[in-house]
This record gives sequence, C-alpha cells and structure tokens, in this order.
Amino acid sequence: MKRRSFIQASLATLCSAAAASSASAAERGEGPVYELRNYSPKAAKQAVLEAYLGQALVPALARLGIGPVGVFLEKGKQTPPNVYVLIVHPSADSAASLPRRLAADQEYLKAGKEYLAVPPTEPVYSRIESSLLVPIEGMPRLEKPDTTRPRILNLRIYESHNERAARKKIEMFNKAEIAIFRRVGLTPVFFGETVVGPAMPNLTYMLVFPDDAEREAAWKRFGGDPEWQKLKAIPEYADKEIVSRITNKVLVPAAFSGI
Repeated sequence: MKRRSFIQASLATLCSAAAASSASAAERGEGPVYELRNYSPKAAKQAVLEAYLGQALVPALARLGIGPVGVFLEKGKQTPPNVYVLIVHPSADSAASLPRRLAADQEYLKAGKEYLAVPPTEPVYSRIESSLLVPIEGMPRLEKPDTTRPRILNLRIYESHNERAARKKIEMFNKAEIAIFRRVGLTPVFFGETVVGPAMPNLTYMLVFPDDAEREAAWKRFGGDPEWQKLKAIPEYADKEIVSRITNKVLVPAAFSGI
C-alpha cells in the first residue's frame, strides 16, 4: 500500500511540475493527463487486440469516469498496423491507479478474458510503448472531433536535443504556431508535453482532417503562410536549433473510437 501511494504521489508531482512551467497551467491545477499507448500486434492476434480494446478496455474506462478514449490504426504498409490508444485521464492519480482498478473490475476481466489469458507462446503483441503527457498552455484541453463524421488523424512527435530546446518549441506553439495551425485548417485535437516515456524530451500533438486530400492541402497552406514564414525565420525558433527529429503518423479511427 505504501509503495503504491508513493508511486502515485511521485507521478502526480512530476505531472504537476511539468504543468506548472506555464502560468495558465498552474492556475488550472492538476488538470487532464494524456496517456498514449502504441501496441505492436502480432498478425494472427490483431482481431483479439481490437476486440479487447473495444469490448473490455474502453467500456471499463468509461465505467471509471475516464475518457474520451481514442483508438486508431496506423495507416501505411505495415501489416498488421500498429494500434494507438489515447486515454484522457482526469488526473495523474487516475493514470497511476488504473492497473489496480482494472484488475479489480470483474466485468473487465470477463470481457477481456481471451486477451488476458493468452499463453506466452501466443502473445497478442510484441510490447506496449506508453507515454504520459500534460497539456501545454496554448491548448489546455483536448478538443474532441465529431466522431459521427469520416476523419483521419495526424499524430506528430517533435523531439529536441535537450530540455531548453524542447521548451523553446513549446513556447513557439503557445505564442503563435497553434493560431496559425487553426487558421490554415490544421485542426488540433491535443498538444502534450511528454513527462514519462521514450524519446524525451518531446512535444506530441494530434490533428484531425476529413480526409487525406484535405490533410495534404492544409499542410501546403501552412508551408506557404506568410505568418509562418516570419515565425520560423526568427533565429531562436529555427528548426535546426530546437527540433532534432519529427515522427509523422497518419491514423484511421477504429469504429468504436471516441476521438
């Protein structure tokens, strides 16, 4: 019990410290926390994974008051596609205590039995890669897209060579870049600073589009936008100074995705 309490307190402190780096984040207190998971499923087990997510995990999270929850398949040549899950927690404590609460949920255990009972010789996935993120000042809350309409999501991760550079990129988005995004049709879903996870320091964000054609058109408008040209010309905001690597993923929502 003491160890669990210590872990949850440590995680909450870490998230709060990251959020407190901006005045508005500090003012809103603990606020939401994003958990982003990346599953690498085995080819023969993709259906098992999707059934688990749709019939066991997502309903259990709803019962716990956690959400919305997005489930997405990576668009590309990889077979089977990686599966991304975005969980919006009301607090850091919610993220830290989730495994314990799921383990005590009998409905979840029953619905996820096939997934949870697989033998070591038949794993569902290689591993789960997971990150914990806190919202940045310029977008303190996730903006849920209309899930009744066709859509694709664009997940992007900006890595930086050190913490100072990462803060500068976040500053750039907070001060001007998010506003430019919105104006040219790069509609954001969330922006988050990673506080626990791989490839740190990094800024991770997601955009939504009605289709691939509009995604390409919006990025083209952004590239030629006069305000963007002026912003990126400022020496302290030059990509070579603050961004060392960009990961770009195009995602398709699962039928049961809440984002």
